[in-house]
Amino acid sequence: MDNRIIEASCHLFSLDEVSEHCDETSCWLVIEDKVYDVTKFLSKHPGGNDVILENAGTDATIAFGDKGHSKYGIKLLEVYLIGELIEKDRRFKTSNKKEP
Repeated sequence: MDNRIIEASCHLFSLDEVSEHCDETSCWLVIEDKVYDVTKFLSKHPGGNDVILENAGTDATIAFGDKGHSKYGIKLLEVYLIGELIEKDRRFKTSNKKEP
């Protein structure tokens, strides 16, 4: 496993914290309980940045899944992974990590 993924998965965020990152200066998304900082990807997104900004600061799991992303697009998410949601905000899985 990539060290970046291991390191990022150690950081825990609440949905409230994620919601503060909802514009082009700081754009975070939650997909399947993982938190991604996609700010630097906005200008590179093939579908334009509006589609990402519509879901900025929220759980974008359904929106992401509905778009039919390629395997490459899904794999690319790893680059932007910064952490996971805290246990109480998770919808898709549980974690063995202890929260502070």
